[in-house]
Amino acid sequence: MYQIEYTHEALKVLRALPRNVSDGLRGKIRQLADNPFAAANVKKLVGREGYRLRVGDWRVVYQLDCQRLVVQVLTISPRGGAYK
Repeated sequence: MYQIEYTHEALKVLRALPRNVSDGLRGKIRQLADNPFAAANVKKLVGREGYRLRVGDWRVVYQLDCQRLVVQVLTISPRGGAYK
């Protein structure tokens, strides 16, 4: 099982979201940590390193460190601004 690390920016967004949205995102990220290679709604990013997880209208951009078994959550943002 992978460990989850959040950037300061990602934690700030999670804290600002309504409780039900934040809990839903955290649940999906926990599922991702169980097996990041077989997770649903995940795509590899084009043009830069990392992956994105789609959770409704929200996007979670993350990187995997397979040597340390870490999922590093970089950003969490609404669909329109996730890739800027």
